[in-house]
Amino acid sequence: MLICIPTIGDTGKEDVVNEHFGSARYFTLYDSELDQIKVVENRNAHHDHGTCHPMNQLAKYKIDGIICSGIGRRAILTMQAEGIKVYHARDAQVAKVLENIKNGDLEEVDPSRACRGHGLQGGFVHGNQAGCGHGGKGGHGQGRDGGGSRD
Repeated sequence: MLICIPTIGDTGKEDVVNEHFGSARYFTLYDSELDQIKVVENRNAHHDHGTCHPMNQLAKYKIDGIICSGIGRRAILTMQAEGIKVYHARDAQVAKVLENIKNGDLEEVDPSRACRGHGLQGGFVHGNQAGCGHGGKGGHGQGRDGGGSRD
């Protein structure tokens, strides 16, 4: 199975999961059958909210699943229609996420819990905070490193 994990950097297992799928600077791809990692840069990380199309870039990899902290409802439904499962990243560290994959300990995301837009609460759970305000403050685009990319 090939899993895509949106990440802040390009350091593989040592990296951190980005707060939102579309605005990740990198995508860490993990092939569970070969136990191999490949990191690719997200060429569409800076975009207007709701206009990103990262799967255009990732389509050639034939991804089976995505593990992320936040993703919009439309993106989830699009992924599901393509046969790509979307899972919740309960841990911030990629190494922990990989352990969850190996243990089969994955929770599929319910589209009703997706990000609903900038500053709106009640959506996907990021870390310990509810909503897609990345930390509950409405500041879309700030990854766990406090960076300022916009999604």
